[in-house]
Amino acid sequence: MQLAQPSHAMGDLTHALELREVSKTYGHGADRVTVLDRVSVAIAPGSFISVMGPSGSGKSTLLHCAAGLDRPTSGRVLLGGGEVTSLRESRLTALRRTRIGFVFQAFNLLPSLTVAQNITLPLRLAGRRTDAGRLRRLAERVGLEDRLQHLPSQLSGGQQQRVAIARALITGPEVIFADEPTGALDPETAGDILTLLRRAVDDMHQTVVMVTHDPIAATYSDRALFLAAGRIATQLDSPTRHGVTHLLTDLGKAAAC
Repeated sequence: MQLAQPSHAMGDLTHALELREVSKTYGHGADRVTVLDRVSVAIAPGSFISVMGPSGSGKSTLLHCAAGLDRPTSGRVLLGGGEVTSLRESRLTALRRTRIGFVFQAFNLLPSLTVAQNITLPLRLAGRRTDAGRLRRLAERVGLEDRLQHLPSQLSGGQQQRVAIARALITGPEVIFADEPTGALDPETAGDILTLLRRAVDDMHQTVVMVTHDPIAATYSDRALFLAAGRIATQLDSPTRHGVTHLLTDLGKAAAC
């Protein structure tokens, strides 16, 4: 079963997402705290990247700045080669609705909407028509074809996260950002969700950036970036559970010193 790929995913873009010397600080003077410190990273289209690190390392802030949910104090964020950091709020909101997909730990579904309505919500907010065929094929891909008229309260946690993934995919975004997408799920269900994200990359040529603390989750990605004290400390290609656990342990010890 194939879903049509978005036109921007078919181009010759070198980077789906790029951060250039991105910093984020809070407070002033003696109370100033640097959460991100001149972070630079480039992510190729059709790749799956994990962002990891000890608590307080800046990984969630990196995701929020990269996704346009927060503005960096300095530096630049480019999506598909276009500047994001300089956009006005109205244009940034439009960009998040159409060119970025989100999957959060808490699912963030609207309880009064059906599965179909939750999936197509980004299209409706952007004033775009829903393609019934695409909705049906996407629902089949994530295993929800017989749940489209159900409410979120009638679904399991894993099914609700499948709705969130379908919602993130419906616009054919350039990047999907996933913030601890398996944090509220049991291990078996978590594996199913991670497999769906992996297939979105392999079969649909999507780009996924996932913040996670779970070494097993990281093994589904192509590359793991490790943050410490607001900087990228190291990275690991084709991460393994052992390799990720070893690096997280070392970084945690260093952060405690």
